[in-house]
Amino acid sequence: MLWQAWWVWGVAALALAILEVLAPGYLFLGFAIGAAATALLLLAGGPFAAWLVGSLPLLLLFFALASLVAWIVLRRVLGVRRGQVKLWDRDINDG
Repeated sequence: MLWQAWWVWGVAALALAILEVLAPGYLFLGFAIGAAATALLLLAGGPFAAWLVGSLPLLLLFFALASLVAWIVLRRVLGVRRGQVKLWDRDINDG
């Protein structure tokens, strides 16, 4: 199956990283890191990778969890800092 190939996940990671450049905001970067982690896991092999390759739902679960962890780390490192909240004191429609 195509979803079992490591290079498919690598291409997906690259496509998501390019999409992140086109639509910045760290929206797709977490998914790109999750896809890259999945590609590296499949490339490295081992018993855990063999167990994941046997089941598409488990492989997608690993991708989702890796993406979630990547997003949380990105949010902590690059997210909104204290004092960066924009407070609007007047309306754009005010004269």
